[in-house]
Amino acid sequence: MKRVFLIVLDSFGIGAMEDAASYGDEGVNTLRSVSASPFFHMPNMGALGLFSIDSVEEIAAGKSFSDPIGAYGRMREASKGKDTTIGHWEIAGIYSPKPLPTYPDGFPKEILDQFSAVTGRGVLCNLPYSGTEVIQKYGDEHMRTGDLIVYTSADSVFQIAAHEEIVPVEQLYEYCRRARAILKGEHGVGRVIARPFTGPAGGPFVRTSRRHDFSILPPSVTMLDQLKDSGRDVIAVGKIKDIFAGKGITQSVYTGGNEEGIQRTLEYLDQDFEGLCFINLVDYDMLYGHRRDVDGYAKALAYFDEKLPEIMEKMRDEDILMLTADHGCDPAYLKTTDHTREYTPFLMYGKNVKPCNLGTRKTFADIGATVLQYFSVAPQFAGESMLR
Repeated sequence: MKRVFLIVLDSFGIGAMEDAASYGDEGVNTLRSVSASPFFHMPNMGALGLFSIDSVEEIAAGKSFSDPIGAYGRMREASKGKDTTIGHWEIAGIYSPKPLPTYPDGFPKEILDQFSAVTGRGVLCNLPYSGTEVIQKYGDEHMRTGDLIVYTSADSVFQIAAHEEIVPVEQLYEYCRRARAILKGEHGVGRVIARPFTGPAGGPFVRTSRRHDFSILPPSVTMLDQLKDSGRDVIAVGKIKDIFAGKGITQSVYTGGNEEGIQRTLEYLDQDFEGLCFINLVDYDMLYGHRRDVDGYAKALAYFDEKLPEIMEKMRDEDILMLTADHGCDPAYLKTTDHTREYTPFLMYGKNVKPCNLGTRKTFADIGATVLQYFSVAPQFAGESMLR
């Protein structure tokens, strides 16, 4: 019974891509930044080959392993963009020739007019904003008027924040569905995100864990579709289901953060299934990268590395473990709090995996092709398997 556990360490980039400067990200390197923290400690990922990847040795001097036990490589993003949706889509086989739309000056009036018409509520803010700061600034006015806080970021997102006592969470989700129906074509943002919050009038306000993403439907066939169509299981852990709008998923579970995501992974390792368990660990990006918290990022990586032996110990003879990322988010890069255009790591381990240097790959889609080859399914997208 073959199983693949594909874990995305969200935003764990390993150095600027050749075109990073055109994205405003010259010189970025998430791994280099977090490795400078006294809390950085990743011996187990090092043993798999993390510090042997092309161009990484110089970052982690003294941390390399002469004989890694896994296959290791550096992934180049072929798509144009540096966000969660495009990164995950490319891992699964979708090439995106242009970035999803972003709105540095806010959304156009015609979009907001349609949104107000289908919700019956006004709109506050309509600017790129920090999610924690926007509710402090507009939370009181929202509670007085019932108007919805609409904001965006450098990512392709339409975010709607509302107090749970003013707009019940299920109603907020319905507003997001209506926004999702409006935001298509040239305004087809990657995600519409519900951002519920609580707190007393006057604040402070706190976001709750009932965030929910409503993603644009993947435009073409993915690794997930092909696995599902072949009769295999496709288990989504964390926000994977939202990223793919549920397409190609047979089972899913949401998580409240990295710790729960790792625990769910350990539980699935104990279950019988044949197919893919696709996991996203979001805290690196959401809690530490965007908030420019180098030490917090390093601690979160060290925690995962500490749990890695437990994951590996539970693996069966036909299991394969894959570790990668979807983009960068360099917490020491002070020009922006946005994602950063970076190469990502790829580590693969299992009894059926020959330890070797996979070099620098042309596309994240090589990961999807590798998963499909293991299940004897020919990929319907451009990607080259890394199994030897």
